Amino acid sequence: MKIDESLEEDYESVKISNLGYVDPYGNEGLLILKSDTGKEFHMRAFSGEVSRHIASFMDGEPELVPTIYKMLEEICEHNELVLVKIKVYESGDALRANLYLTGKKELVLRNYRASDAIALAIFYKIPILVRKSLFKDERNLN
Repeated sequence: MKIDESLEEDYESVKISNLGYVDPYGNEGLLILKSDTGKEFHMRAFSGEVSRHIASFMDGEPELVPTIYKMLEEICEHNELVLVKIKVYESGDALRANLYLTGKKELVLRNYRASDAIALAIFYKIPILVRKSLFKDERNLN
């Protein structure tokens, strides 16, 4: 499958519907991803710092772009690549993500922290795709 193909049968496109912290000190981030069909996926156990970055990117006023994100941006510029989408999935007990880049050539960076990938997706305003199996079945919530 090519990067720019739209068929993503195993994934749903999502937006962040809520963002915050699990604890009163802002050490652990929490976000709720919501699909166009109304399904939700709750994500936690990532750093409060990443949550703060996501919040500033969502506001359109990044306070300070982390050096690791700037490094990716410089590598992409140098190699004429653009980040076009991310895919979040489960790997064991952790959430991971693949980053899809295109330009002179196509490149997939695999198995990165989902929280950082989501922050990059918000920063670049690109699609966030979540594996359908991560969404809770509403019939089992009652």
